[in-house]
Amino acid sequence: GELMISILLWQDMIAIVLLLLLQAGVGKSTLLAEAGGLALALLGVCVLAYLVERYVLVPLITRFDVIQEYIFLLAIGWCLGLAELSIWLGLSREIGAFIAGVALATSRISFFIAESLKPLRDFFLIIFFFTLGAGLDIVALADVALPAIALAGVLLVAKPWVFRWLLVRTGEKDLRAAEIGMRLGQGSEFSLLIAVLALETGVVSRQTAHLLELTTIISMMVSMYLIVWRYPT
Repeated sequence: GELMISILLWQDMIAIVLLLLLQAGVGKSTLLAEAGGLALALLGVCVLAYLVERYVLVPLITRFDVIQEYIFLLAIGWCLGLAELSIWLGLSREIGAFIAGVALATSRISFFIAESLKPLRDFFLIIFFFTLGAGLDIVALADVALPAIALAGVLLVAKPWVFRWLLVRTGEKDLRAAEIGMRLGQGSEFSLLIAVLALETGVVSRQTAHLLELTTIISMMVSMYLIVWRYPT
């Protein structure tokens, strides 16, 4: 679990860098200037999140940790507030919410927050995928179905093998490395966000965006079945 979370966090950070580049306007002459400004904004949000978490959130949580509703509302307010601050600075809500979540994860009460917010998290996760699905063009998906199936097949074969090979080289046991590779074999939900933002900024065509989205969806569906069948938990 620790290995998987660390790998997923690295993937999320790579995705955030891609989101920053897309928002800066890939291919524009002002790319470097805009990317630099967004990088400074990202750094500022990270520093602010660290300071607020250490000197404001932790003292408040320590003082009122017996009031479950207070912790619940504080966590939601913190994530929403940092998400809106990110929008104001030119970043995306996803980046702000991600940083807010990572900051809270370092607190000793993070396990309680995770459990108390689990129903809300699952609800909005469903809304997130429904929103992306509602924006898909079924006719356009039919045009990229075969390439998407082929690309998803490559992804489902290559990713587990690459992760297994890398983890074995770092000293992990072969069985554990194989299981981690299988569990990480699907496309990331961040690729859906990247595809949508790339389409909105004109970096890729609509057909390419649909190809990326359908590939990710197919890989998730097949990977989920394989994981439950191979590694029941």
